[in-house]
Amino acid sequence: MDTDAPITLRRDCEAALIPSGTPLLLKAGDEVSITQSLGGSYTVYSNGLLARIEGKHADALGLESEVPKDSEVKPLAGPVNEELIWKQMRTCFDPEIPVNVVDLGLIYDCRIDALPAGGNMVLVKMTLTAPGCGMSEFLKADLEAKIRNVPGVTDVQVEVVWEPPWNQGMITEAARLELGLM
Repeated sequence: MDTDAPITLRRDCEAALIPSGTPLLLKAGDEVSITQSLGGSYTVYSNGLLARIEGKHADALGLESEVPKDSEVKPLAGPVNEELIWKQMRTCFDPEIPVNVVDLGLIYDCRIDALPAGGNMVLVKMTLTAPGCGMSEFLKADLEAKIRNVPGVTDVQVEVVWEPPWNQGMITEAARLELGLM
């Protein structure tokens, strides 16, 4: 995808201002440039602002959504493959940094608990790169939705924690190389 070419929005589109998370309505006819297209969401630049557009609004950009329809998501009973959960978490990206939340070092813990009534609860502890980041609810919702798509997962709880404080040393070596920090 040519991210330098401006795109004219085909319809009004809900977005979130980065980094505050403030809801924003981008209007049909507005020109935007995609600065990041990772994990099924889009970071766009428009009128001096950065905004995050959820994948379900890809049609406003003239793109096809990568988000599975509810009818395509069929959680199954039984044990959960933890590797699949980590794989799903690696499809969640910080809207300003082109690295997934796992390789950024934002995921502190992932636990799977079998539920007495059947199914499995996944509990994730994550942090953010900055305590005042307004994107926390978007990242939590993205993680929850993607983990919920893993077979055997019936519930997900993502908790944002601040201890220990995040620092650049928590970024994986591969991600630091990708970001030019090495």
